[in-house]
Amino acid sequence: MDEAGAPNPQRRRLTDGASLPVLPDCCNLGTIFRVLVPLNLAMLLLVPVAAPDMASMPMTLLRAVLVVEPVALLTLAVFCAMRRLINGWKLGLQWAFALAVPGVLTLLVATLADQALRADATLGQSLEWAMLAALPAIAATAAIAEFLRLRLVSMQPSQAEGRLQALQARIRPHFLFNSLNTVLGMMRSDPRQAERTLENLADLFRVFMKDSRELVPLDDEVLLCKEYLTIEKLRLTDRLEVRWNLGEMPGDALLPSLLLQPLVENAVHHGIEPRTEPGEVQIDISRIGDRVRVEIVNPLPEATTERSGNHMALSNIRERLALTFDVEGQLDTMAGDGLFRVVVQFPYRKERRRRDGRRTFDSHR
Repeated sequence: MDEAGAPNPQRRRLTDGASLPVLPDCCNLGTIFRVLVPLNLAMLLLVPVAAPDMASMPMTLLRAVLVVEPVALLTLAVFCAMRRLINGWKLGLQWAFALAVPGVLTLLVATLADQALRADATLGQSLEWAMLAALPAIAATAAIAEFLRLRLVSMQPSQAEGRLQALQARIRPHFLFNSLNTVLGMMRSDPRQAERTLENLADLFRVFMKDSRELVPLDDEVLLCKEYLTIEKLRLTDRLEVRWNLGEMPGDALLPSLLLQPLVENAVHHGIEPRTEPGEVQIDISRIGDRVRVEIVNPLPEATTERSGNHMALSNIRERLALTFDVEGQLDTMAGDGLFRVVVQFPYRKERRRRDGRRTFDSHR
C-alpha cells in the first residue's frame, strides 16, 4: 500500500496479473544446479578457444576458474538474499540490478585474480582485463535469467492443470452429499452443531474455489485439515480417531494451498472408510533445521484393494511440490506393520503472518 492507502502496482501478485520476476529463486538447490553446471561446462568448452596455444591453456583455465567460480557463487548469494526485495521493483530496475551485480563482482574478482597471477601487471592492465571479462559475465547472467524465466513460464500450464485436477478431486459429490446428510440428521437434535458444521463446510468450499497459485501459511492449511476432519468425524463417529502432534510446527512456513488436505482426505477415504473397526489418523508436523516435515499415518484397509485415486492424488502432490520447491520438495510413501505413511518435506520459507477472519481451533481438537 502507498501512503494514500491505494494498492502498490509494483507489489501485485501473479494471480493479479503481475509480471514474472527477473531474479530466479537462487536459494533453491535446483536453481543453483541449473546455473553452476551449464556455466562450468561452458567455461571448459571456451577455455581451449580462448587460450592462444596449448602451453598457455592451464594458466587460462586457472584464471577462468578463479573468476567464474567466486563470481557465480557470490552472485547467487546476493540474489538469494535480495530476491524478495528486488522482485517488488519495476522490471527495468530488476534487470539493472540483475546485470549490475555480476558485472561489479567480476570487475573486483578479476582484478584481484589478475594481480595475484601476474606480478608484473599494473593495476590499469588488470582493470582493462577485468572489464573485458565483465562483458561475458553480464551476457551469461542475462541468458541464464531469461532461460529460467521462460522455464517458469512454460510451467504455468502445468500448474493450472494441476490446480484443476486438485479442484476436481477435492469437490467430490459424495463428500458434499454425505456432509449435508450429516447436517440434516442433527438439525433437530443438535442445531448448534449443525450450524457449526455448515460453517466448516462453507470454509472448506471457500478455499476449494479460491485460486491456489499463492503460497499460504502452514497454520491456514492445518486449520483447513481440521475443519475437514471435524465434518468427517461427525459422519464416521467412533470409527475415526485423529491424533495431532503440532508442538514443533512452524505455523508461518509457506506451502501451496490444498497440499496437505488431499493427503488427509486420502488417509480417511482409503484407511478408515473401508474398515469396520475404529482406526486412527496421526498427523505429525515439525521443523528439522531449515526444512518442514509432515508425516500422515493411517491404518491399511482390511481388504488390500488398489485404488487408482490414491495414486493420482499422490502424483498430483508430487508434481505441485516439484513446481513450487523444485528438488527440495519431497513426498515419500511407506507401507508396513498395518500402517500407511506419507512423509512430505519442503524448505522452511516464511513471511509475515497474514490473519483472516476465520475461526481458530484448539490445536488438539
